[in-house]
Amino acid sequence: MTKRLFWDDMYMREFDAEVTSADGNRLVLDQTAFNPRGGGLVSDTGTLGSLRVSEVVKESEEIFHLLETPGGMKPGDKVHGVLDWDRRFRIMRMHTSAHILSSVVNGETGALITGNQISPDESRVDFNLDDFDRGKMSYYIDKVNEAVRRELDVKTSFMKREEALAKPGFVKLAGAMPPSVDVLRIVQIGDVDTQADGGVHVGNTREIGKVVGLRAENKGKSNRRLYFTVSDKVT
Repeated sequence: MTKRLFWDDMYMREFDAEVTSADGNRLVLDQTAFNPRGGGLVSDTGTLGSLRVSEVVKESEEIFHLLETPGGMKPGDKVHGVLDWDRRFRIMRMHTSAHILSSVVNGETGALITGNQISPDESRVDFNLDDFDRGKMSYYIDKVNEAVRRELDVKTSFMKREEALAKPGFVKLAGAMPPSVDVLRIVQIGDVDTQADGGVHVGNTREIGKVVGLRAENKGKSNRRLYFTVSDKVT
């Protein structure tokens, strides 16, 4: 199984690895700093040597690096990976913002997350709400930015599934976590939010900048969607 370097250091921009499997444009490495697509997050992109990595996916517990063109790699080859850092950092800012937003809405309404899409330019979170007042969107975003301005540390740890599920608020996904996962990675954002999550985040909310609400949509009888982005301008 590929070692997830991004779990140890989410700010790692470059790394060295060895190819363990190669099938056309699909490479498996012994370790990687590329975060794969999953949990609503788009994957990292970048390069492995001179080869462009267009997407990274996780199948079962294996991580595959998809190359734009086959590079003739074979098991045992050494590669140097470089992330598209500006893109990754925006994903980190967006993802931490989404956690805070979900905590705010959950605290105000009790709603759980039914879906999300975290990407560099625009992100969204879906909630299982029967009724949604679009006028409250600005209120929720203001509450998110209040938390961001507190410069909260973001910490990660690991916890047995049974212990995590027994703690109120640790799992805000309506479908909870896959039953095959015995140990959950826990992301804690100060005293604002604690969730089971496997993705990448900033180390402190000061790095987010400002969260900007974009729009709200009704997506079915009991599904409400909030779109947002992040801005470097905090005023």
